Amino acid sequence: MLTVVEKVILLQNVEVFEGIPTEQLSYLAAIAEEASFSKGQEFYRFGEVSDALYIVLEGEVGLHRDNEQITVARINDTFGAWALFDDKPRVATATAAEDGRLLRIYREDFLDLLSDNSQITEAVLKMIVGRLRGLLERVEANLGQKRDN
Repeated sequence: MLTVVEKVILLQNVEVFEGIPTEQLSYLAAIAEEASFSKGQEFYRFGEVSDALYIVLEGEVGLHRDNEQITVARINDTFGAWALFDDKPRVATATAAEDGRLLRIYREDFLDLLSDNSQITEAVLKMIVGRLRGLLERVEANLGQKRDN
């Protein structure tokens, strides 16, 4: 089992949490559950309601849709991250490619934490806004290139 300090170190490398101060990450680490998984285990299926973010500690998890592999989540990779913010249906199925371990953070626990901690809420909102700005900049750059052609 990971200690809270070890979980904090892992969480510092997760993009969604990168702006959260280390002290505040300890609260997040407290709600992150460690679990083992076996090859072939499904974490969620395409179309299911989103309910948790996962961080791979050991092993690999394949994300696929209609028998087509989208990506593979490996050590320290996250999958299902937007489930913390949105309860829309999953866009892929996640299946363990081999035995391993992960951290899981449920949306309900995360939202409770946000309601009690403004520093975490502020950091997460800044991250989301930063990602949206980056997306808009890429869209504008692509539109500019199309106009130039």
